[in-house]
Amino acid sequence: MDEAVKSLPEVNASVSTDKTGFWKKLFAFMGPAYLISVGYMDPGNWATDIAGGSRFGYSLIWVLVLSNLIALLLQSLSARLGLVRQLDLAQASRANYPKAVNISLWILAEAAIAACDLAEVLGMAIGLQLLFHLPLLYGVSLTILDTFILLFLVRYGMRKMEAFILALIAIMGIAFLIMMIMAKPDAGEIMKGLIPSLQGKEALYITIGIIGATVMPHNLYLHSSLVQTRQTIRTPKGIADAIWYNFLDTFIALNLAVLVNAAILILAAAAFFNHGLFNVAEIQDAHRMLAPMLGNTLAPILFAIALIAAGQSSTLTGTLSGQIVMEGYLNLRIQPWLRRIITRLIAIIPAFLVIWISGEGQTGSLLVLSQVILCLQLGFAIIPLIHFVSDKTKMGQFVIKPWLKFAAWVSALLIIGLNAKLVYDFESDWIREATHPAILWCTLFPVTMAIALLLIYIGFYPLIRKVKQNKHAELHEGHQALQVNMWRSYRKIAITVDFSSMDSEAISTALAQGKQEAEYLLIHVVETAGALLFNNETSDHETTHDRMKLKEYKSELNALGYQVETILGFGNPKVCIPQLVNEFEANLLVMGAHGHKGLKDFIFGTTLDAVRHAVKMPVLIVTK
Repeated sequence: MDEAVKSLPEVNASVSTDKTGFWKKLFAFMGPAYLISVGYMDPGNWATDIAGGSRFGYSLIWVLVLSNLIALLLQSLSARLGLVRQLDLAQASRANYPKAVNISLWILAEAAIAACDLAEVLGMAIGLQLLFHLPLLYGVSLTILDTFILLFLVRYGMRKMEAFILALIAIMGIAFLIMMIMAKPDAGEIMKGLIPSLQGKEALYITIGIIGATVMPHNLYLHSSLVQTRQTIRTPKGIADAIWYNFLDTFIALNLAVLVNAAILILAAAAFFNHGLFNVAEIQDAHRMLAPMLGNTLAPILFAIALIAAGQSSTLTGTLSGQIVMEGYLNLRIQPWLRRIITRLIAIIPAFLVIWISGEGQTGSLLVLSQVILCLQLGFAIIPLIHFVSDKTKMGQFVIKPWLKFAAWVSALLIIGLNAKLVYDFESDWIREATHPAILWCTLFPVTMAIALLLIYIGFYPLIRKVKQNKHAELHEGHQALQVNMWRSYRKIAITVDFSSMDSEAISTALAQGKQEAEYLLIHVVETAGALLFNNETSDHETTHDRMKLKEYKSELNALGYQVETILGFGNPKVCIPQLVNEFEANLLVMGAHGHKGLKDFIFGTTLDAVRHAVKMPVLIVTK
């Protein structure tokens, strides 16, 4: 594995795949792709599919098929990266690109996740409005509760989360199947829609929106992480089997997703385009017109239920992706519940402001725009991914074949080319129609150029880096002897204790490092409410008990011939431990995996990471 830190550590390698027989083995691996597929059926897809179907009839079905093929290719590469290197896409980028580039890529990835989450928030709020007549602003505000559903599901394991998602997908599929039967679409026109064609600039805009809604950049980050929730045998055969079963999982899930997408577009074409309603872009309008067009009052109810299921299911992908992107690019780990609330607020605030300022009539345009933003960010996820899975030194025998690499680059260039044309067309229109075009030339043009240069840089940087490494290897041929310092030893060792069963392991490990020649400091931090408020002036029952236990530890170790001192800290362990260790001038810190339970585990679960980054000396973390 390239890095010690695991992606989504709370569920990493949590699902056993030790099964016999093809179907049992496939079932064990099935799941990650269904979490990915819900991103292809989110409310943003609804907006682009409804707009495309009502404006251009069945003629854009080929875009859905093309998007699905590209999605299948790229998601399978993402899964391969996670399975072979045990890194998600963000972690791999951090390991390969300079820090400034990674920060830029992180910002762009967060923008894509915010756009995706915006679509989910709006879709969920619209669904609640259509079904329960709830004002849109209230619905947007209520969507923050989705984060707590995710936290609940994560605590009960990946399989429970995947079952929940599968149930929501089934609700969407059944609802659209019934509506499709009601709509009675023209099978001949559907077949014609498989022939590629574009009808002007507006069709291009909708086409890019559909591609952006189908091939989602944050799903590439997510898939490379979710495949690591399966316990994979780390042998060539075990990894090859995992790649194959995950490909089957992806193939099944994405083809189900494209059927739902096609059903939405076909429904819009049959219900609206065929009746001369060419400008149905708002989800609310589609809902209102379904009953008179199909002659059935059940259709609008099914439509609203499916929309709520889409918004609820797709919220999981955005919040999980936000955690992966932040932790992967920045190595910044905060509590999952806080990260997910931040992600949701980033989406809620702009949605709330747009609806408040512009009114509810702008939601359709906002949904389509969010999908275009997703597509514009795709190149910054796809190009690094192709480079990583094409690197023979890191991927070994699992490096992608030349034909697969060619197909991946063709897909990337197709998407980037469409994006470039879209940006050129829209910026040309803005400058031509602007009252003061010089302002746009001085602001919009430099930003566009900076983004284009960044895209070129990430495309060529791995090749330049490889050339430099080869030159460096030529200059330093031959074996370089290791400089091993046999005299190095630890003379001042700090040990954190929490009076759990881990203390014996931590203390024993520390004594083995320093023997009887070293000085030892036992540290315990009191975390009671009194300690947080009054620090060392507190004298509650827990403080008295902890002070006594430290004295007992000291007496036992002194009797064995070790030089041991103790100190009691007060307040937040993340702040207190580094301060006490530095004051002691320790050259080694030994920490046991924390023994907190329940609420303390929920609040202080990131202590080890925080302390490790706050001290300068080596940190030895002991587990049973």
